[in-house]
Formats: sequence, structure tokens, C-alpha cells
Amino acid sequence: MATVHLRIGDLVWGKLGRYPPWPGKVVSPPKDLKKPRGKKCHFVKFFGTEDHAWIKVEQLKPYHPHKEEMIKINKGKRFQQAVDAVEDFLKKAKGKEQNSESKGDSKGKKTPTKPLKILEEDDEDLSALKDPSEKDLTDSDPEPSTVERLGAGPGSGFKWESSPVSSLEPISKRLKIIEEDTTTSIQAADSTAINGSIIPTDKRIGFLGLGLMGSGIVSNLLKMGHVVTVWNRTAEKCDLFIQEGARLGRTPAEVVSMCDITFSCVSDPKAARDLVLGPSGVLQGIRPGKCYVEMSTVDPETITELSQVITSRGGRFLEAPVAGSQQLSNDGMLVIVAAGDRTVYEDCSSCFQAMGKTSFFLGEAGHAARMMLILNMVQGSFMATIAEGLTLAQATGQSQQTFLDILCQGQMASTFVDQKCQNILQGNFKPDYYLKHIQKDLRLAISMGDTANHPTPMAAAANEVYKRAKALDQSDNDMSAVYRAYIH
Repeated sequence: MATVHLRIGDLVWGKLGRYPPWPGKVVSPPKDLKKPRGKKCHFVKFFGTEDHAWIKVEQLKPYHPHKEEMIKINKGKRFQQAVDAVEDFLKKAKGKEQNSESKGDSKGKKTPTKPLKILEEDDEDLSALKDPSEKDLTDSDPEPSTVERLGAGPGSGFKWESSPVSSLEPISKRLKIIEEDTTTSIQAADSTAINGSIIPTDKRIGFLGLGLMGSGIVSNLLKMGHVVTVWNRTAEKCDLFIQEGARLGRTPAEVVSMCDITFSCVSDPKAARDLVLGPSGVLQGIRPGKCYVEMSTVDPETITELSQVITSRGGRFLEAPVAGSQQLSNDGMLVIVAAGDRTVYEDCSSCFQAMGKTSFFLGEAGHAARMMLILNMVQGSFMATIAEGLTLAQATGQSQQTFLDILCQGQMASTFVDQKCQNILQGNFKPDYYLKHIQKDLRLAISMGDTANHPTPMAAAANEVYKRAKALDQSDNDMSAVYRAYIH
């Protein structure tokens, strides 16, 4: 096939890594964004998203000659929205051209169409070239969705080069990279679950565990167009997600066998080990190249063990515990703290964007477990202190509501403090994060302190209060039910 010569302003179909072909426009890159060395490529902005990338020439096809072919291959509401955005752009461009010509005719002469200047890397940036109508492409930011795979049905003869895209901007532009002594911290810039600019991976996703956190995570993965297979110890919990489009796995081993990346989110270290090492467990489904992501909050020793057994079978391992609550999980606003295989972290990019507002990569496996235990230790201790303050206010004849009002006007004001205290005052202890789980995290953090020979007296004191609350049958209530340990 003859090489197609493209220039700035041309509409194209761009193949972005493993993602399906998507309509875009060749644009001039920002000044500070250098073209990858030794690569013949163009900078493309994709319609209907905030994504833009350097795309190799063999991964680009002209828009109009292949439009019908691509529409036959690709399906999905968000794909259609992207195509509609292209058509709207073309209509507006044509309308402006006609207006320009009519104005020229009214003056007795025709206004010639100016040739489009082709900008090189060192020329002015995109703002100098931008069409006035181009803003319309991103105002609504419809999200791309999972589409039918290439190679089946009409258009299967349309082949793309299999080589990967060079310099993926959707990843590098969203991730802030900070080099440290021995680890790398990668922080996502924003929550694309809210602004809807996620192109879902075409990898098959598995998810094990549909508890308070897992349910919200799976729901957001499905909403953002991921193909998800689910399993839960109590099978009935899967029904709602099957109705939303998920597939059902009969055992953890079957889910891993069916999927490219399998996530797990269960209650504690024992549950995490049993899921991997037990009958019909994850380990039986692991094959070379399969990815396993442990999202449960467990101790670093458990992570080390799971990492070793997964990689011993040729699998790839990532730990990615989440900071947040059921509500934040439902809202796609979790904070993901990851460590282990960095390539798995990058492969999980669209999944993490769907479930969270921010993600961090902390280096080798075990670092994320340590960080999450420290975070939850601080949160659990803080919750116990707030409950202690509320009950002391009541015991000394002070208004608890006034205590809260004053607290929320000072430096300690936060949504967490306000919501937890209001729930306590209303007697509402519906679980948003189980009390038994925060007590487990405190216990694991104290043990970690013992291993490091580091004192954790505040956490130890808070842990005793939570143990008292558990003895009062508050385990399955929200962590704020620690309040009841002070009034009984």
C-alpha cells in the first residue's frame, strides 16, 4: 500500500496501542513536547476525549476513505458520539467556508482558500492554529467505550501494524512522575472518572470480591466501558453486575484463566491468601503473562508471599490497595497506592482512572501495603479521638452539635469529620468502612511498628477502644461506631 502523506489539520483514524481505531485530527504538538527519536509519527488529538498522542504513521489512516469500514468494525455509544463530533466539526467548517465564499462573491470577487501551513516541532504551538469551532470537540467530552475486537466481521481485512505506539500521551500527560531515592511515585493528575475522558483498555478484566469497596469499583469499571468478569464467595452478589453487563466466573481460577488482568479486593490477609492458594484458587489459573492485582489492605508479608507464588508461575503481580470508603468507591474517587510490576501498573491505567481520582506507584511490592497501613492507622486513631471528644463534651455538659460546629470552622475542618460526626449524632452507623476492618488495619500497623522497632502508642490506644467496640457487637457497623465504646 502506498504511503499516505498527512499534514496538520487532516482527519484520521488513529490506532492507539491496544485500543481500537478512533477518529482524530493531526495537530501541531505543544512546544515542550518533543517528537520521539527515530520515529516517523504525527501528533493526534482524538475526538470526544481529552486524549492526544504521538502516533506512528503506520498506525494512521485517512478518515474519509475508511469511515464506513471503521463504523462497521466498531460499535458502542461513545464511539458513535466521537464520529458525530467529527461530522459536526466538518459541518461547521463547511458552513464557515460557504460564508467566506458568499462574502467574497458579494464584493465581486472570490476569496481564495488559503493553504494550511504545516508546522514543524519548533514552530508556534497549537493555539495559533486552532479553529474557532474546535472547542466544540471537547465541551461534552463523551467517553469512548469498549468496541468489538478487530479481526472479526466486516472490515477484518483492514490491518494495522502490531508495533506499539510511541510515547503515549494519555498516560504521560495524566501522570506526574517524581524520582526518589529507591522508588518512583507516579501521581495521576485528575479524576477522569468524573470528566469522562477514559478510553477503556481492551484487556479482559476480572474482579474477585464484591464487598463495600469492590462493588463500587466494578460498577465504575463497567460504566467506563471495560469488559469485566466477576466472582464473589456469595454468588448472589454477582447478579446485579451481570445485569449491568458483567460476565460470571464460577471460580477464582476460572476468572484468572478467562482474563488478562484480575483484581482482588477482600477483607483481610487470610481471605487474600485463601483466594490465591485455596481450592480452585487464583494460582490454578495463573499462566505466563497473566496479571494479578491485589487491592486488599493486608500486611507486607502477605504481599511478599502472594507476589512470589504468582511470579513463580510466570504471572505478573501488582499490589494496589485503595484509600477511601464505600461512598468514594461508588463515586470513582478512591486513592490507589500501587507497588510491584510497573508495567502492570501502566496496563491498569484506564481501570485506575475509572475507579479513582489519584494513583501513586511506590516501587517494589510491599511498599504499598506499608503505606496503606500507615494511612489507615492515622485515620483510625483520628476517628477514635473525635469520638472521645464528642463523648467528653456530653459528659461535661457541652453541646455535641456546638462542638462539631466549632470544630468544622477551624483548621481540622473536613468532609470526613463533618460526615462522621453528623452520623454519630443521628445514630446512623450504616457501614461506609467496617469497624472490624479499621481495627484489623490498626492491628497490622502496630505489628509493622513492632517489626521496625518503632513505637506506635497512639495506634495501640486507639486499637483497644476499637476492640471494646467489637466486644459490643459493632464489628459490622461503620468505624464511627467506635463512639459506642465510650458510652457503654
